[in-house]
Amino acid sequence: MRILVVNPGSTSTKIAVYDDEQPLMMRNITHTVEQLRQFSDVIEQKDFRRQLVVDELEAAGIPMQFDAVIGRGGLVKPIAGGVYEINRRMLDDTLSGCAMHNHACNLGCLIAYEIARGIDGCRAFIADPGVVDELSPLARISGSPLMPRICIWHALNQRAIARRFAHSIGREYEDLNLIICHLGGGISVAAHEHGRAIDANNALDGEGPFSPERAGSLPAADLIRLCFSGRFTERELLQRISGKAGLIAHLGTNDMREILDRIRHGDEKAQLLVDAMIYHTAKQIATEAAVLCGQVDAILLTGGMARADYIVSELRRRIGFLAPTYCFPGEDEMGALAMNALAVLQGKREVREYA
Repeated sequence: MRILVVNPGSTSTKIAVYDDEQPLMMRNITHTVEQLRQFSDVIEQKDFRRQLVVDELEAAGIPMQFDAVIGRGGLVKPIAGGVYEINRRMLDDTLSGCAMHNHACNLGCLIAYEIARGIDGCRAFIADPGVVDELSPLARISGSPLMPRICIWHALNQRAIARRFAHSIGREYEDLNLIICHLGGGISVAAHEHGRAIDANNALDGEGPFSPERAGSLPAADLIRLCFSGRFTERELLQRISGKAGLIAHLGTNDMREILDRIRHGDEKAQLLVDAMIYHTAKQIATEAAVLCGQVDAILLTGGMARADYIVSELRRRIGFLAPTYCFPGEDEMGALAMNALAVLQGKREVREYA
């Protein structure tokens, strides 16, 4: 089975071609600020990015003959985890503004669908988008009926890592209780109970630990006062929750390599802030242990910051008493997407319908 993977990000579009499990090509098409400035909205970038994907495939000598095209799922309405065939309703929800955030990942289903429909017999999918919602009824309740809890998290990578870990110990993901922590520009922590993420933080909008780019949970009354202070527009305040928050707000950079280098050279402020981020991340992990009533088979650390020995070792020092802790540095979203599509094509996984 030949599969094309399309993963749009804020300033790049990653593509990959797989023959079954074997990657044939991987490319990271970067987009300059000048290129993107001509578009007033992310959705307007669709044709521009799709053509770049087609051009890259042509340059690599790969014919437009695929059994499936799978895109990174967008931030549409909450859905259960799994692989979804892209349908008209998903496209309409993305285009009509149902998508909860104006993020480049919303282009994934649009580009995948348009490429697939031009190829005879080719199917178009998304898998485990960031709005996967399998929360327990208790997890949905907050202290205000106006604001029920939702989760926006690294569902694709977390579930892929869970399955990889389960395979490595000869078990099934659906048989395990896991806490998984994705350490990236945002930090998401989820309690996985027998194949369902029954609790996870909103890693995009302001819940849980702060991170290189996210504010995490904030004092609610102080935030309300800031909103009415007249100092910032709504857009500016939202950026101070997600994008221009966390370490970048404190230190002026979100580059963990630079920040850790500062610490090695004696920067006490950087040391304090990174240690605080680790502290709050450990608290969030411990919270999910309570969700699972202490019945935790393993804690899995993943994401880009899991490459940093200092961060991993300090987290292990704080959470090691909860359960065995394993590290899966980085993320393999491209491989995860390809394997999800392949599982459906081979009849090993049921495809879901977006409704």
